[in-house]
Amino acid sequence: MTLPTSLPRSTRSIEGIVPVMLTPFDDAGTIDYAGLERLIEWYLAHGSDALFAVAQSSEMQFLSLDERAALGRFVVERVAGRAPVVVSGHISDDPDAQAQELNAAAATGADGIVLVTNRLDPRREGTEAFTANLRRLMSRLPSDIPLGLYECPAPYRRLLSDDELKMCIDTGRFVMLKDVSCDLDTVKRRVALAKGSPMKILNANAAIAWDAMKAGSAGFNGVFTNFHPDLYNWLRNRADENPALAHELSTFLVLAAVSEALGYPALAKMYHQRIGTFQSIRCRAIDYDVRERFWALDAVLDKIVDGTEHFRSRIAAGA
Repeated sequence: MTLPTSLPRSTRSIEGIVPVMLTPFDDAGTIDYAGLERLIEWYLAHGSDALFAVAQSSEMQFLSLDERAALGRFVVERVAGRAPVVVSGHISDDPDAQAQELNAAAATGADGIVLVTNRLDPRREGTEAFTANLRRLMSRLPSDIPLGLYECPAPYRRLLSDDELKMCIDTGRFVMLKDVSCDLDTVKRRVALAKGSPMKILNANAAIAWDAMKAGSAGFNGVFTNFHPDLYNWLRNRADENPALAHELSTFLVLAAVSEALGYPALAKMYHQRIGTFQSIRCRAIDYDVRERFWALDAVLDKIVDGTEHFRSRIAAGA
């Protein structure tokens, strides 16, 4: 079974350091758009090459369709062409609802819309169901808008087979994959499959981030782009200037990212509260007190902050 092909409108490459954006809320649980605007400026000032809005880090599963559409539009408008923006919000099981939410994402004016692989096979039926659902959706989306794929881990991690990925690449419509395989050999294989096509393979796992970059991954799309995208940017683009420093930095980035298990995305919001991006750490995805559940969480964050500033200072000093 083949997928429909067409040439997308003029595309901007989605590669480099691509944060999965947070959604700041106020203490009442409403989207804090002033805080979001400051967050956008922070991303752009700290080495981000593109932005991924309305993703799992954005708590997309806990936003209404109207909120997802408004969030995507706001990001596109405030970025104002300074960097490419892709938008998802693909969360539903029902095919009609999926078409509605992806068309809402397309209407934001984003440089691409991102389809979630587990929504293309919600009942875990395999390649035939995946392909049929993807064909159906593609026929209901604007034929000229670039598409992306996201192996979102919720509600389950649905990795693409090589054949499925090749099938998507062959359409010419797909420009990115957020790779959540967390496996370097898989990343290498996917990079080889995508060679010569518009598809960019963006690794999302910090443990293999530098190795994946050296193996040809087009960038990094993991959650710790919400703490130090500039450090990942340096590692991607300037590591050859100081290999010893690059090795130390890559080790720090791996160890820092282990703390994702300690209440993310609230942990990232604690960081941005500290630096003044926004005031509240309110999350819709988390219904518990992260400080009560994860003892000494602020002390962990202290060390992440100290390490981030340490490496920023060394990079600035060329040491």
